[in-house]
Amino acid sequence: MTDYIELNEALAAVIEDVPHLIANFANASALLFDRMEDLNWAGFYLEKEGRLLLGPFQGKPACVEIEWGKGVCGAAAEKDEVQLVPNVHEFSGHIACDSASNSEIVIPIHVSGKVFGVLDIDSPLFSRFDEKDKEGLLEFVKILEEALPMWK
Repeated sequence: MTDYIELNEALAAVIEDVPHLIANFANASALLFDRMEDLNWAGFYLEKEGRLLLGPFQGKPACVEIEWGKGVCGAAAEKDEVQLVPNVHEFSGHIACDSASNSEIVIPIHVSGKVFGVLDIDSPLFSRFDEKDKEGLLEFVKILEEALPMWK
């Protein structure tokens, strides 16, 4: 079980006074991959010209570009809402970058009220993510969002 208080404190500490977006997102993905159990991918896709472009991550190589509205990540970005998917094989239009993934949670990241990108986390377990994960990861993303304007 993930200790989100500790995880979010660690994130705040590792990004404090570091004005580099890519470095901070890389460390954020490393923290997630290290501190959460049963993951096979944790990272970011960032908005670029109406698409989601692969950002810093931990795990196997991934899809480089995702169209807005396509797959779990694209749906989260287009709808601007968390996608908590217990079985990705039942998600219409799921993009299988890693065939080992069975569940996924994707959380939109905002700058100035607009979707800047998404946090994407996959697991080989079905129903790996729940409301506690959603709440903890929303706080994780909030920490990133509060620091983003100084990194751009």
